[in-house]
Amino acid sequence: MTVYGYARVSTNGQTLASQDAQLHAAGAAKVYFEKASGAKSDRAELAKVIRRLHPGDVLLVTRLDRLARSTRDLLNILDSIGKAGASFKSLADPWADTSTPHGKLMVTVLAGLAEFERSLILARTSDGRIRAMAKGVKFGRPSSLTPHQKQEALQRLQEGAVQADLARSYGVSQATISRLAAPGPFEQSAAAE
Repeated sequence: MTVYGYARVSTNGQTLASQDAQLHAAGAAKVYFEKASGAKSDRAELAKVIRRLHPGDVLLVTRLDRLARSTRDLLNILDSIGKAGASFKSLADPWADTSTPHGKLMVTVLAGLAEFERSLILARTSDGRIRAMAKGVKFGRPSSLTPHQKQEALQRLQEGAVQADLARSYGVSQATISRLAAPGPFEQSAAAE
């Protein structure tokens, strides 16, 4: 079993010395240092220490906010640590110790709360989208062409105009003109009847 430390500061003006001393005093054999925002999920040194973990190893931090800034990020990192067969401890947060049954319970409750919160957000977002659509709100990118331009482009296509020339004249991509010329799902079903 090896104890690895992970120390992080957000800016170059901050020092890692205090975290390094605390982690070594707590038994860390090696400490991985990083100067990066906690909001970044792709931190090189964190990924390196997680890859190095073996069953029975421990990843140690001085405080939870040194590891992650959001619940979702924390749970993802703890999942990676768990998949390696290792455990996690935070010196300032004794409940965040996945080597104990109580710590595992707390992480499980935290994961459940995060999942519940996500489902509530999705439900509210869906309800809001339905209400907005009922009021006539259009989602997605705005159309590149006005209804008049679309009608005019279709007429020019029927008269034999080349799609690439039309695209240049309207300042849009050829794919936009191509989609305009292709029959939509309603037109295709009507043609089949």
